[in-house]
Amino acid sequence: MQRQHSQGTPGTARTRDGRELFFMEQPGPAGGGGATVVFEGGLAATRSYWAPVQQAVAGSARTVVYDRSGLGRSAPDPSGRRNLTRLADDLSDLLDHLGPGPFILVGHSWGGLIVRVAAAARPERIAGLVLVDPTDEACELLFEPSIRKLEKNRYRISMLLARLGVFGFLFRKVTSALPPDAAADMRAEAFTVAAVRTMGAEQASVEADLRALLDQPPKLGDIPVTVISATRPTPGMSAQARKSVNASHTYRARQSPRGRHVLAQQADHMVPTAEPAIVVTETERLLDVDAAADPSPEH
Repeated sequence: MQRQHSQGTPGTARTRDGRELFFMEQPGPAGGGGATVVFEGGLAATRSYWAPVQQAVAGSARTVVYDRSGLGRSAPDPSGRRNLTRLADDLSDLLDHLGPGPFILVGHSWGGLIVRVAAAARPERIAGLVLVDPTDEACELLFEPSIRKLEKNRYRISMLLARLGVFGFLFRKVTSALPPDAAADMRAEAFTVAAVRTMGAEQASVEADLRALLDQPPKLGDIPVTVISATRPTPGMSAQARKSVNASHTYRARQSPRGRHVLAQQADHMVPTAEPAIVVTETERLLDVDAAADPSPEH
């Protein structure tokens, strides 16, 4: 008998233009009910690094992880356009496939912006957001020319290392924190030339996407929003940069009438693997809020 994968049962969801997105689903506790938790990765990140958080939350709710187009087991986007609006539309299409909701969306890094935009498109089906060390347009540092230069250099180096087959060595700390099957998936899928090309496509419109959000911030109403900030040193990020990033997180939490800002005391930027417990705790807190707000007999 084949052992079930730690991230659950595979499936595919079709986007509005016919692309298939690969996802994996844990059904949650017997009897179902309550919100479904959907995890959104950072820039060019596959589903696999959510495994420690997903496994823990699956004891409380249905959970879904997926690969964006061009990542993991999802085919590339033939349009070549991977701007923020298109990424959020893909997430919205996945949610349509999964059912009526409600959903709690958990987004890490660039994924924090993706879930905010997707939530604003259909706020009635969103029970909460957990933004894990998110990229945020309120961080002025992100608009500096030095950041664009850093992004270009990162892409060139990543592509070189991917071609040499050694890109994954930079992420050994991440893969070592995963269950063996998720780690094997990540090593096989996340560090390829194709994955780096997708990173370049997603990265190409970062500044334009951020400026668009400054002009038209996603309207989230009273959706509960929790922002988790890393506090440990992150390679390539100065102490001043971390201060600026975390200040933007404080600002973001304050924009929500039910906003909350918490610090991951044991984690660098890779909070989902460095300190998964804090993501689990904050996600389950929103699950409890959703359950308390639902007057149905199941609760």
